[in-house]
Parts: sequence; structure tokens; C-alpha cells
Amino acid sequence: MKLRTKLLLLTAGLSSAYIYSKIQAERRVNEMKPVFKRPAPYIFAHRGGKGNYPEHTRLAFNNAVNQNVDGFEIDVRLTKDNEIVVLHDLYVDRVTEYSGKVSDYTLDELRKLDFGYNFKDVRGNYAYRGHPDAGIVTLRELFKEYPHQIINIDMKDSIDTEAGQKIAPLLFELILDEKATDRVIVTSFEDEQIRRFTSFSGDLIALGAGTEEVTKAYTLYHSGLGHLYQPSRDTFQIPINLSSVKLDNAGFIRYLDDLNVKVGFWVINDTNEMTRLLNLGAHTIVTDYPDKANLLINY
Repeated sequence: MKLRTKLLLLTAGLSSAYIYSKIQAERRVNEMKPVFKRPAPYIFAHRGGKGNYPEHTRLAFNNAVNQNVDGFEIDVRLTKDNEIVVLHDLYVDRVTEYSGKVSDYTLDELRKLDFGYNFKDVRGNYAYRGHPDAGIVTLRELFKEYPHQIINIDMKDSIDTEAGQKIAPLLFELILDEKATDRVIVTSFEDEQIRRFTSFSGDLIALGAGTEEVTKAYTLYHSGLGHLYQPSRDTFQIPINLSSVKLDNAGFIRYLDDLNVKVGFWVINDTNEMTRLLNLGAHTIVTDYPDKANLLINY
């Protein structure tokens, strides 16, 4: 059989498989969660807005509220006594004057640390050392003190750790207790951690996609098999580049939006880049500088 004939038959076979898969696939569109029913675009202050103030402190959160942000993009970890605190790193070393794992501290012990200790302002000064609003914040306190903001929660404790095994049910219980189901998004880079959280929350709370889910969706979209993707997450909060793949693609954003999957980009600190992404169809901008985003959106 000639090569040209073989190629024609192969192409016909692939086309038939594609058409068959298209017919068989029942495309599921997400039901929009209440957290996404506010007018877009959304501006989320990354770690409260860590460009201007010590991250994850009331100094940052208060400034972000004054800049009219829609919400906070935060990280949470579990303490030794099973309290959920708003903190990014596994260790306290980078942001305080002490050292050690967060999970080795009790909440009372963390309250004695200075979370503004290592922050330098634009002049290079340690302007917030010892500031009363530079202490640790618990997630419960964040819910109570900022009742109008959306809280985007990234579970940082790895599922392979004791803290990571405990945090999902405790987080779900806290969200229910604070009646915050309609203003939270829960996510993790670890898809397995999101699946664990979902085993408790069901379809009640908006979920962000982990790295595995993003990769799956983009691969199907890029290969022309996007109709096979069944979304199980409500938002993709993604960088512009994932490894060598560029995700700031208008077609990909539109494809997800058609599935009611909202697309946000992090961490965007340049106003020209914010404008470009919003023009491509981005739903959410996560930024260290909420003041810049506020100027862009409101003027």
C-alpha cells in the first residue's frame, strides 16, 4: 500500500474517532457558585497585598479593603493545636524573628511573634517591626473582621503531612461555622488535597483547580479534544506560564468561560499586564499591589 494511501486512511480513522467522541461526549457546564455572581472583574489582594505591607497581616488586609478589592488571596496552615492560621510558608523564618515549622507552634506561641519583623518598605526601612497590627491572623478572625470580602483560600500543608491530613475537614467545619460558604474559594496546588476537601464539602463550596487539573484541561483543549473535558472546578487561578506552556491564551480563556470556569491570573503587578489580561477575558487579577489595580479598574 502506498504511503499516501496509508496516510489518507489514518487521517480518516482519526477523523472518525474524533467525530465519534464528539457525539458521545456530553459536555457538562458548571453551575455558577454564588461567590462568582458579583460583577467582574475581580481584584484579589495577594496575601493581603504584600507589596506595600507585611503579608497576611491586618496592616495589609486593612489597606486592601481601603483599595476596594473584591477579596483576598490567602494561604492557610495548621498549628500544633489545630488552629487554622493565615500564613504562606512552612516555616516562620522568612517573616518573623524566630524559626521553626508553623505546625510546631501553638497559636498562643505564634501570637508572640512579630510578623512585620523582616518587611522592608520602599525606603528599605523596617517600618512595621513591633506594630500591633503585624501579628498572626487566624482564618476565623479574617472571616469575622472582613465580612464583605471574598476569601480565596489556598491550603498549603501537603497532604503527605499530619497537618495536611487534618486541615481539610477542619477548614470545611470552620467555613460552615462562620456561614461563609458563599464567599469562599478553596484551592491547593495539590489536586489530591482538593479532592480530600471535596469529600467533606461536596458541591457546596467553590473550588479552584490544582496543577494536575489545569494540565488536563489545557492538553485536551490544545489537542482539539476539548469537548471531552468535564470540569470539576469552578475557577482556574493560573500563572501566565505553566512550565513552558503559555496560558494567557484568549481561546483557552474563552473555552473555560463557556464552561462557567472563571479564569484568574497571578501574580500580576504591572498595570499594562493587568489591562492585557482583562482584555483577553480574565475574570480575576491577583496582585501584590491592590492600589495599582484599583486605579486601573475604577478610573
